[in-house]
Amino acid sequence: MYRTKTCGELRIENKGEKVTLAGWVQKARKLGGMTFIDLRDRYGITQLVVEADAPASLVETATSLGREFVIQAKGEVVERQSKNAKMPTGDIEIRLSEIIILNKAAIPPFTIEDETDGGEDIRAKYRYLDLRRNPLRKALELRHRIAHEVRNYLDSKGFLEIETPYLIKSTPEGARDFVVPSRMNPGQFYALPQSPQTFKQLLMVAGYDRYFQIVRCFRDEDLRADRQPEFTQIDCEMSFVEQEDVLDMFEGMMRTLFKNVLDVEIANPIPRMSWYDAMDRYGSDKPDIRFGMTIHEITGLVQGHGFGVFDSVPYVGAIAVEGMAGASRKETDALTEWVKRPQVGAKGLVYIKVNEDGSFKSSVDKFYTPEDLKAIAGAVEAKAGDLILVLCGEKRRTQTQLGVLRLEMAGRKGLRDPKVFAPLWIVDFPLLEWDDETQRFYAMHHPFTAPKPEHEAWFYSDKKEDLERVCANAYDFVLNGNELGGGSIRIHNADMQKRMFEVLGIGPEEAEYKFGFIINAFRYGAPPHGGLAFGFDRTVALFGGSETIRDYIAFPKNNQGRDVMIDSPSQIDQTQLDELQISLALK
Repeated sequence: MYRTKTCGELRIENKGEKVTLAGWVQKARKLGGMTFIDLRDRYGITQLVVEADAPASLVETATSLGREFVIQAKGEVVERQSKNAKMPTGDIEIRLSEIIILNKAAIPPFTIEDETDGGEDIRAKYRYLDLRRNPLRKALELRHRIAHEVRNYLDSKGFLEIETPYLIKSTPEGARDFVVPSRMNPGQFYALPQSPQTFKQLLMVAGYDRYFQIVRCFRDEDLRADRQPEFTQIDCEMSFVEQEDVLDMFEGMMRTLFKNVLDVEIANPIPRMSWYDAMDRYGSDKPDIRFGMTIHEITGLVQGHGFGVFDSVPYVGAIAVEGMAGASRKETDALTEWVKRPQVGAKGLVYIKVNEDGSFKSSVDKFYTPEDLKAIAGAVEAKAGDLILVLCGEKRRTQTQLGVLRLEMAGRKGLRDPKVFAPLWIVDFPLLEWDDETQRFYAMHHPFTAPKPEHEAWFYSDKKEDLERVCANAYDFVLNGNELGGGSIRIHNADMQKRMFEVLGIGPEEAEYKFGFIINAFRYGAPPHGGLAFGFDRTVALFGGSETIRDYIAFPKNNQGRDVMIDSPSQIDQTQLDELQISLALK
């Protein structure tokens, strides 16, 4: 055996035991005639000691050790004279009788410590070294723990874990597919699944009424801190259910995860909010409700006073930022420039300061009397000492801008505590989105989402205004301003599915080519069904107190979709291209 104990399990109760450890040298140091070695493995660190009167060969070996050498160490557990209360193993050390060097190591390009001197790029290149650090080890342990709890919960509720294919048919609708050429079928391509959507519905048709899968999915889209080209979902589907059944099932799952993993009790029941209310009050379909600062429409209060900017737009909205009336002119000017950034997209910003003495100071003082400003302050629930920030323009666009501004101000004021969890269900989404450029409807979720039963008459109407009123039988699970999961009750009959394709401008031939298999399946007795998929990577990151998912994935890609450790993607040689009967014509 290479080891009888790990580097994290020995305690004072093991005093006197003969043990063998194996691991990596964290550091070695000489103190007087003694040599101390910190030995690390996945489980922790144990201090080893080579005493001054040890055999010369043992002393020589100990003094030759470098950082990250892999060694086997044998000796006796003894009580430390200088104990370290910060280490679980800090009461003991191993008095060594033998060291065997299993593998020497080059000097690592950064220190493998909790607080490292390595930048993000160098750590990504040497990811296998970065993974030795405690923060990443704990992140992957958390990922494992959550996956284990998910499987236990769903198994206890009668779900079957069933794998679905990775090489499927390309049916682009939304994000771009990753495609894979088929050598055996020249000129034809597989796609990697953006989700197992159609397969899980087919499993419902097949009678497997409770399915789940912790599954890899793929989307060729622009990347950011919480998005990767390959990601993992907790994918679930249920038959003979209505929306309430699905929400109850997965509220239970999330409460179980919070309790078993973090020992945190979350709201029971989890509050619900319509998409329309979320946009009107928070400017987002994934609102962060850990704090207030809600959006208020003040269009009627500010128009008709001679201020042309407000008079010329359909919507004016505002938020009140608590305790910021003392902001300087320099600060308000900087904030105005901030909202003009492309990430926000506003043309400008109006502010109103509600001073402690009840007076007002505004960037539009000459258009509004103190009584006008007082009415605005009342409408936005501002009190003495608050700063009112106002944006205007097209309604939904302005609300979205106010939503981004709201999050920015909350961040500046420290209101987004990662240890506070505020879950929320968003329901009653629009089923369809109209695009003026292409003059057609798009599915807000996906083309298999059913309309709410009470809106079916509008769904079958030929009037654009009726179709815009249809709500989807859909729901999102939101946590701290992040969409963690989304799902819907599905269309389960062929006629309604055909109607959906018709509304989306997908003709009969295209629908048959792309989705004929599922339309045909519906003809053979498809049950009412619905489901939900949670973003597993994002869930783990938020449980870990972060909105960045990369540290919770063993081998992530960077913002350009590259794995700099293995230098991928890369070119393939001409022999492979010839086998695939592909020639490249790069533009």
